[in-house]
Amino acid sequence: MVGSVAGLVAAFGYDIFRLPFVFARDLGIDRVVPPLPLFTVFPRFGAMILGQPLEQPMCAPLTQVLGWAYHFSNGLTFGIMYLALLNDANRRHWAWAMVFAVGLELGMLFTPYPRFFGIALAPKFVVVTVAAHLVFGVVMGVSARGLSRLLTPSAHR
Repeated sequence: MVGSVAGLVAAFGYDIFRLPFVFARDLGIDRVVPPLPLFTVFPRFGAMILGQPLEQPMCAPLTQVLGWAYHFSNGLTFGIMYLALLNDANRRHWAWAMVFAVGLELGMLFTPYPRFFGIALAPKFVVVTVAAHLVFGVVMGVSARGLSRLLTPSAHR
């Protein structure tokens, strides 16, 4: 339970961090924050689940909902995997979650994933996605530690 909640909370933190990049032009901050299409894979995930062509109109509601649900289910399961590897969030430092999260990012960067989804591995993209995964790791690690202590108060003494 702790891992699933921590992973889900981390997925939200990850996406909140990425919002300024996705909406940089709309917010008028594109001189400071590089605009990056970081959410374009989500309708593609949904399309894959439905067995439809990858390229979907942005307004295709079912592919959007399924893609985002898949994305958040990944965050949830990454939290479970992290805690399974860690064994006890009270005994290990939360910073291990950053190592785990950056490992996930490196795994994505060095697989066919970027090419399959048409993602150009430009330096700005790589820096932002690594930073986003660090945010994911911090949120997941701190959340797992806090939830674990909340649920087992005597364990952190």
